[in-house]
Amino acid sequence: MMLCTDSVASEGDDALRSLHCTSSLEELRSSDFVIEAIVESEDVKKKLFCDLDKIVKPSAILASNTSSISITRLASSTTRPRQVIGMHFMNPPPLMKLVEIIRGADTSDETFTITKTLAQRFGKTVICSQDYSGFIVNRILMPMINEAFHTLYTGVATKEDIDAGMKLGTNHPMGPLELADFIGLDVCLSIMRVLQAGFGDSKYGPCPLLVQYVDAGRLGRKRGIGVYDYSKVPEPIKPSARL
Repeated sequence: MMLCTDSVASEGDDALRSLHCTSSLEELRSSDFVIEAIVESEDVKKKLFCDLDKIVKPSAILASNTSSISITRLASSTTRPRQVIGMHFMNPPPLMKLVEIIRGADTSDETFTITKTLAQRFGKTVICSQDYSGFIVNRILMPMINEAFHTLYTGVATKEDIDAGMKLGTNHPMGPLELADFIGLDVCLSIMRVLQAGFGDSKYGPCPLLVQYVDAGRLGRKRGIGVYDYSKVPEPIKPSARL
């Protein structure tokens, strides 16, 4: 059971009071900095950036939380490519310290400096990547996850042994298949396709088993089933605000 002190609860209450939820882009008109974190689809993101470009003030910066899509191409859908940047938060953001910052071809030094400073104000550690498919983390991580699927697909080992091998053999906190379920298999597949298209290399081709699971709707934890079945996992005890 988790205990929550009065001071921590107060901080949480203050944070919630500072949030304002809206379903209207028009309410972003006066924003200085907008971070997009929608579905990992280039066409959908471009449409949103195009709409935001027409709504927010000319000085505003538009950042994307994309995990793989070209910032340069997203910026091309706006009239302010110098003020478009990638700001990729690792998931889940409240727990993960890392933010990848990605400059597009036209991103200005001022935009980069403001974005880096903002990320550091959030208490994040910043790494910087050039605008190539997958950036740093997912260019390395997703082929590893894809290879784990190939290892399962070809019958080399069970999913449990694959995950245990990587956790205990390489000191990863989570096995690659378990991590894929956490991320979402549809997201993993989307990123692999971005890598394959971006580099034109067959080594980035998604494993047929990964494709099959996504086609079957086995998307991971968010659907209750992916590589693993979560339907029988008990709900965690929800802590009280004050005990």
